[in-house]
Amino acid sequence: MKGATFKTVVCAMWCLLLVGCGYPTVASKTALDDVYTINIAYGNQPGEPIDQQARKWQELAAEASNGRLQLQVYPSSQLGSESDMIELAMRGNNVIVFTAYDFLMDYVPDFGILGAPYLAESFEDLLYLTTTDWYAGLEEEMNELGLSLLGKRTIYGERHLMTKKEVNTPDDLRGMKIRVPNNNLYIRAFQELGASPTPLPLGDLYASLQQGVIDGAENPLPVLQGTRTNEVTSHLTLTGHIKVMSVWVAGAKMMEDLPDDLAKILAETSEEAAEYTYDITKQKEQEALQFFVDEGMMVNDVDQALFREKVAPFYEKMPSWSPGLYENVRDLMAQRPKEGEE
Repeated sequence: MKGATFKTVVCAMWCLLLVGCGYPTVASKTALDDVYTINIAYGNQPGEPIDQQARKWQELAAEASNGRLQLQVYPSSQLGSESDMIELAMRGNNVIVFTAYDFLMDYVPDFGILGAPYLAESFEDLLYLTTTDWYAGLEEEMNELGLSLLGKRTIYGERHLMTKKEVNTPDDLRGMKIRVPNNNLYIRAFQELGASPTPLPLGDLYASLQQGVIDGAENPLPVLQGTRTNEVTSHLTLTGHIKVMSVWVAGAKMMEDLPDDLAKILAETSEEAAEYTYDITKQKEQEALQFFVDEGMMVNDVDQALFREKVAPFYEKMPSWSPGLYENVRDLMAQRPKEGEE
């Protein structure tokens, strides 16, 4: 069976499965009381900041709609992978899935730069980009593919490095096998840093470190804590190599099928929930860092400029990006009004 045909059959089976489980292919409506039900899917575990965001969104949407909009949360990838859920959303199913902008490269390539290494000096720079015409243009491309973006200003955290051996400069990474997501952006970035990027499922991380398959991993601190990576490594290097801003993806058809007032409420409360999570994420990062210190890890607060310089050629080697994309985005961030400016 050809790959494209196989993918179509798999997606069709998922659609049938969701319908059979009570998840219809449009926002579920209860005729008697005009209640619409939407499923919120994400891979994060209960209690993590994204889980708290989803539950806050659930609360805000129900309150603002007087109970007409009901969000049902499904953490821990209960409904399937990001790619499966996005395919279902494109087909009109009543599901909204959490993902990162670099994942959206498969749909609109230029979105990937929002997850690129050392792009922004602060999360405020990234958040500002969502207000620009440049971002609006990419969002329109997503809409044309049948996808709508919600919670566009979700802060996921800053990624750091945890290894068995000490890392102070990029030269120390030479030859090290570092676990990364199975994502072209991360693979290319760590190749530029001199490491040997090794894509692995997050669930395989602990055993792979324990068995010597890899030498280290990178992720936001709360994720490294949740995977107990510190138990099989000894050094935490605060590289801050990627600031991760994430997004929720819904089907454009589902959004069109909702009454206008509920579609507006869904969009507005998604951003309220994203803002709510910002401080929680920062707090969890600080708590995780203190946890690692208390556990006796060696923490290296390195000169990030060395890593930024080493990874710079990365921006010239992403063939799917528009010419001049990096320069354009940097110019846009430079236009962000600073505090006290009008």
